[in-house]
Amino acid sequence: MGFVRLRRAARSGALALAAFSAVGGEASAQKLLDRDKPRTHSANDPYTKGGDPDAVKAAGYVAIGSEAEFDFGPSGQTSKSLGEHLSYLDLYWAETAHFKICVSLPKVKVTGKERDKVRAELTRMQERLPEVDPRARQLDPWLRMHLYAQRMEDHYREVQSFLGVEDAMFAELNGIHPMGQEYLGIGPYMGMQQKYELMVLPSEGSYTDFMRNKIGLTTQTTQFWAYNDRGALSVMTHLDLADVRVDEGLHGHIIHSMTTTLLNGYRHYSYDLPVWVLEGCAHWFERRINPRFNSFTSSEGSSGVRYNKENWSEPVRKGVKSGKLPSFPTMLNRRAYAELELGDHLKSWSLIEFLQAKHPEFLKRYFAVMCSMLDEGSIPDASNMTDVQRAVFKDELGMTYARFDRAWEAWVLADED
Repeated sequence: MGFVRLRRAARSGALALAAFSAVGGEASAQKLLDRDKPRTHSANDPYTKGGDPDAVKAAGYVAIGSEAEFDFGPSGQTSKSLGEHLSYLDLYWAETAHFKICVSLPKVKVTGKERDKVRAELTRMQERLPEVDPRARQLDPWLRMHLYAQRMEDHYREVQSFLGVEDAMFAELNGIHPMGQEYLGIGPYMGMQQKYELMVLPSEGSYTDFMRNKIGLTTQTTQFWAYNDRGALSVMTHLDLADVRVDEGLHGHIIHSMTTTLLNGYRHYSYDLPVWVLEGCAHWFERRINPRFNSFTSSEGSSGVRYNKENWSEPVRKGVKSGKLPSFPTMLNRRAYAELELGDHLKSWSLIEFLQAKHPEFLKRYFAVMCSMLDEGSIPDASNMTDVQRAVFKDELGMTYARFDRAWEAWVLADED
């Protein structure tokens, strides 16, 4: 049901100088602990002591390594079958509390401005994986897999906090909505039945191979996909996109994509939410990592927006003063990502900034209501979304759309003083 594509903004030569640089290929990775096993087998993971079951469990994993087998991708596919199809790649697999992950990332050096960020992440990781060196100057493929597993779980908790929910609220859901109770979806993963999935492949060629032969698509850009028969949502991307070979750029791009995915899955992915709020939230989370890197969601067949400015506050202020930014009612009429122009992206991000700063509880209630629209038979139904959205603003903020626009504009201009 539905998908989006995400395009990277073009980068200037100066910004393309990566704080991370790739070094060598898989042959330059750490020495094998067990030469009789593939390098992607947990027996060759130095950070869990060669896949020691106690170390794997203590690190918070359900399973790791190429020998682990779990459902992944289209119905009938598993980590094992996909690994066989992509046998020319070294795929690192992991299942965490809320995610199933497949990454094939090269070894990179830790240099420049990202050193402090990565060191802080590795310091936290060392609490679960004592073999990790927080001062590591290189991130090998196993360590990068562990890093993205940690980042995904971190983001899941951040989105839960953003929405004001926790796992316990969904724990008893097992495929049905209990009649007479608040609608929370039908599964334990914030309303979805299955864990969220992330796939990062090393090249456009391998990505095209997977997408064409397993999904039936010819896209080369990042993809959000719903496996409706399994009740799972997935983000898939590759490293031949602009900026994502820079680890911080890849991190932000995945966060942008996964934010959209988690919000779509909140209380079950039964219909599409308004694009202004999904894209605004995706920008808001991504730009907290590093505002130098910015993703823009587009629809199939759309060229998408490209914008390489780091400072978005200044063009927003100029847009307010000149009256060139779209009005909020105009933004609400954008039904598809292809309709979003640069002004929509800038303003959607700024609106989320405003709401989080001045009305921090509003978005919790907004998403709770917008993701729980039901018909008389308690079946998810978004046919009355326009009226429901208007009512949320009136009931929770006490504002019409025009008044909301004026309040946001006043906040933007006050920030200038």
